[in-house]
Amino acid sequence: MLGLKLATDPRWVNIVESNIEEILTDHAWCEQKAASNAISIVTYNSEIEELVTEMLEIAREELEHFQMVHNIIKQRGLTLGRERKDHYVNELFKFMKKDGSRRDALCDRLLFSAMIEARSCERFKVLSENIKDEELAKFYRDLMISEAGHYTTFLGFARKYQDNIDIDKRWKEWIEYEGSIITNYGKKETVHG
Repeated sequence: MLGLKLATDPRWVNIVESNIEEILTDHAWCEQKAASNAISIVTYNSEIEELVTEMLEIAREELEHFQMVHNIIKQRGLTLGRERKDHYVNELFKFMKKDGSRRDALCDRLLFSAMIEARSCERFKVLSENIKDEELAKFYRDLMISEAGHYTTFLGFARKYQDNIDIDKRWKEWIEYEGSIITNYGKKETVHG
């Protein structure tokens, strides 16, 4: 369904299991950034009522996920560490087109968002199927479903609001680009790392 070029090696979960506090901290901040991204889309596209309504819903869900991860951190006697840079997301951001109309920029921002959600969904699936911690396996299975919904929402809005962009062609470009950079990741105990 996601069409990603490269699947995450399940051995990545061994790295994650070596430092659960790190993956949880990184994950919490990923959720916060996802909420901020949805709010940014609202800020720059406030005239599109349907989009605003849906992005506010996604922002709320992402903040709930942040809270859920924070609750797990607290329950386990761990500490929410400082925000981490997400080099994967920063590399994706560089691929976003910065020229064209406002509508073109919106569509590429939506595709950027869909790409992040697709990879997060895939990573959560790998975690849910391979992590030994049963509580976290269920948690990541549930979040995988939510991320898949966000992915389809972003992709659907990109298709709906495009003016003169071939969204399917541009999405394939995103898939190819992501496939070229993801080979550098999967070596750290972070969601995208």
